[in-house]
Amino acid sequence: MTIILILAGLFFLLLLGVPVAFALGGIGLAMLLIGGFSPLMAPQAILSTLDGFILLAVPLFLLMSNVLLKGGVGRDLFAAVQAWVGHWPGGLAVATILSCGLFAAISGSSVATAATIGTVAIPEMISRGYDKRFVYGLLAAGGTLGILIPPSIPMIVYGFVTEQSVIALFLAGIGPGLLLVSFFVIFSVLYAKLSGKFVPVEKAQMEERLVASWRALPSLVLAIIVIAGLYSGAFTPTEAAAVGFAAALLITIFWLRTLTWESFWEAVKESAITTTAILLIVAGAKVFGKAIALYRIPQDISAFIAANIDGPLIFILLVSVVLLLMGLVFEALSMILIMTPVLLPAAMGLGFDPIWFGIYMVIMVECALITPPVGLNLYVIQAVARTTLANVARGVWPFLLLMLGTVGVLYAFPDLALYIPFKW
Repeated sequence: MTIILILAGLFFLLLLGVPVAFALGGIGLAMLLIGGFSPLMAPQAILSTLDGFILLAVPLFLLMSNVLLKGGVGRDLFAAVQAWVGHWPGGLAVATILSCGLFAAISGSSVATAATIGTVAIPEMISRGYDKRFVYGLLAAGGTLGILIPPSIPMIVYGFVTEQSVIALFLAGIGPGLLLVSFFVIFSVLYAKLSGKFVPVEKAQMEERLVASWRALPSLVLAIIVIAGLYSGAFTPTEAAAVGFAAALLITIFWLRTLTWESFWEAVKESAITTTAILLIVAGAKVFGKAIALYRIPQDISAFIAANIDGPLIFILLVSVVLLLMGLVFEALSMILIMTPVLLPAAMGLGFDPIWFGIYMVIMVECALITPPVGLNLYVIQAVARTTLANVARGVWPFLLLMLGTVGVLYAFPDLALYIPFKW
């Protein structure tokens, strides 16, 4: 009953228009006061949260992705991939998904991935006869790869909250990320063949392929440096983000010569705004999490699940429904920060690995990014394409089903996530 009242109060504040960070922090502080706990726990929780070294990776990854966005790196990636696969049936759609995957491996941001590739791919695909709703849905869903294929800002936040290895989370995201890319590519090819709604692209000459690949080469090298440094242990996530940001500056200023002082300043401002929003939400969620821990809500939920839910499959199905419903009103990081402290103890009690559960949470959060009314990627594509939200929302449903299918495969084969970090 207590958790229902707490969530009802949280929903009420959000419906009133209170920002998520202040709604979470306010509810948490009220719980501390009502429960007779010292209100000093709130600032102590906030200080301990914002003092974390690992969170420095968030603004640095955002800076890197915004610099690449302003420097037009997405155009070069898309052109290079299109030169190699554009002549396939549905080749532009395949090039779009692969470009999203490559940019995701650099940026760690879903919104940046959707905006960067969408700006280039949407007009190109529509001019080639692809159905507009399919294009919008493809880009909105493709952008979600930014938080599943490592590096990933939500994985950093999950690792920070749960005290799990961020490197292990990054490694665990590789298998599911590649599977989801494969699902999207297969669906795109089948859609193009069955619908016929596309104009074939002529096969590019080898010289054209080499020129496009040469221009995109620095971005690919950047992705390799960041990923190899992380997985070899040479970099911590924060150090990898710093190296990536420095390399992004070198690429866009000296190699591509596309980054101006004005666009760099815009990248800094946008990164600062997003970082502030993320850290405020993290701080508010920390106060909220502290309060529900003192109220022993996670333990009560674990006991309820142990007594009433028959097995891990029913638990995952129930949690998936809850997260899908929450995705209608919460954005990605809020879902992770609110639900992880509540659900993880129960999940571990049923035998789920916390790293596996983190990847599962990230995929479900991806679903929240493309479900109305608050799916951020829907608004990004709406703004880029200058269309209605309804058109974008109608196009994402096939991809949402593919993402839920990935969850099913992940449940059936846990080693899809756990093999690389623990057994390879």
